[in-house]
Amino acid sequence: MKQKYTLILVLIVIVLLAGYKLYVNKQAINRKNTPQVANNIKIPVLIDTVSEQITVSNLVKTGNVAPFQEASVSATGGGTLTKFNVELGDHVQQGQVLAQLDAGTIEINLRNSETNETKLKNDLQTYTELLNGKAATQEQVNGIRQNYLNAKSQSDQLRKQLSDTRIKAPISGIVSAKSILQGEVYSPGREIARIINLAQAKVQVFLTEKEVYRVKEGQPVKISTDVYPGQVFEGRVSFISPQSDASHSYLTEIRINNTQKAVLRSGTFVYADFSTQSQQQVLTIPREAIIESIQAPAVYILDNNRAKLRYIKVGHEIEGRVEVQEGLKKGELVVVSGQINLQDGTQVSITNAASQR
Repeated sequence: MKQKYTLILVLIVIVLLAGYKLYVNKQAINRKNTPQVANNIKIPVLIDTVSEQITVSNLVKTGNVAPFQEASVSATGGGTLTKFNVELGDHVQQGQVLAQLDAGTIEINLRNSETNETKLKNDLQTYTELLNGKAATQEQVNGIRQNYLNAKSQSDQLRKQLSDTRIKAPISGIVSAKSILQGEVYSPGREIARIINLAQAKVQVFLTEKEVYRVKEGQPVKISTDVYPGQVFEGRVSFISPQSDASHSYLTEIRINNTQKAVLRSGTFVYADFSTQSQQQVLTIPREAIIESIQAPAVYILDNNRAKLRYIKVGHEIEGRVEVQEGLKKGELVVVSGQINLQDGTQVSITNAASQR
């Protein structure tokens, strides 16, 4: 019986030892699988400095030269073209007579009208004196006065018609086209010639919606062309269309002076350089420092070796860097690489400082 109790006691001890061993192993496994809290891990990052930079706006567009002024030459009257005083390429002045229509009939009618006008004017004077002497009636004087005024009006109209037979240049410039020959019958309103003024010229370019808000009327523009290598024409923005076309482009015109030594002809392909450099200093950061979106931009700044999230307001992009309008100060350090592993307050280590500006 005593041996039996001893055996039972031994078995109990063995079971307890086995259970304890299993418990110890379980604890060891749990400790091994439990993540260790690393209080001293620092995320490696690259940084750059918030720096000042002179603002430069680079914008070069292609365009075409157009005449500063262009006019179609025509007349209100009709008839046979008896004389054409100019040839293609001639320089003409505003008001110069370019062509003459047959005016024979109008001249005859005008002479007759002026003769009648003179007679009625004398009659009016005579009857006015007779009225003063009570030898004529007021009705007689009134009738003659009305006839005189009608004749005078008719003479004025004929003089206007005679003047219209002399077709004059509406602007100064160069005759670029002739569309009727001497001796042809001319119908009223038909184009006789075309004149373009190249003393000044305008360059026409089309700007995108993003570009048009960077350009202002009166802004200086440098014009160049392959026709005159190395030569720059100075111009200024004279017009910006208030409305876009179907492709959301805005017509913009630059006025330039045309020199006699280097004339830019209409239709010439040119380059318009709108680039400007101001003396205003603006804060900039690398484009890669920005996280989130350009509509709600943010950056991580370095504060006591910790990354701090800060939202900012940005402006134009300048040679790979972005203008900062609000949210940062000159000299602050921003993270430019490694942001994917950061949260607000994360400890960081600088692995390689970016070049300072």
